[in-house]
Amino acid sequence: MFIQIIQGKCRRQDELRAMAQRWVDEVGSGASGWLGGTYGFTDDDMFIGVVRFESRETAMANSNRPEQGAWAEQMMALMDGPVEYHDCDDVTLMMEGGSDQAGFVQVIRGKVDDPARLKAMMADTTLLHELRPDILGATLAIEPDGTFTETVAFTDEESARRGEQVQPPADVMADLDYAMKDATFYDLHHPWFQHR
Repeated sequence: MFIQIIQGKCRRQDELRAMAQRWVDEVGSGASGWLGGTYGFTDDDMFIGVVRFESRETAMANSNRPEQGAWAEQMMALMDGPVEYHDCDDVTLMMEGGSDQAGFVQVIRGKVDDPARLKAMMADTTLLHELRPDILGATLAIEPDGTFTETVAFTDEESARRGEQVQPPADVMADLDYAMKDATFYDLHHPWFQHR
């Protein structure tokens, strides 16, 4: 799997969401390899889109289509400033990656010097599922320099906030402290999802 993260400020939220739907209705049908996406806005108007493709090749082939270019230009016109793109070939799924039933999504961006340690932590879901039944799933996308974007789907925000109070075992806590040091958390209170 290949994940592309799109991030930028946008106050025209309703228009951007309509543009995203227009992509599905008019452009996405021709995008081979597109699997779906998770989208939302933070309280301070930061838009984040986490888009999944089968591979980098299919994602780049989509980017090169004229209709995709025309749509992207219109989308950029809605943004308040520059937009960041992050391309990730190194993707780990936790508990099948997430759920369209999520009522709350948290996107976590950080950087680690040992991506293997972070991936091992994500792969061991038995204990996490016991401690945090509010987590429906997650994706972990890692860039070559160790920058990561984790997208965590929760049943709802209230359950997620309660779950944050649960104290994990010391070794798990050490891994969490390592991974989340200097990380930035983006809360998507009203996420939406698209898929084929």
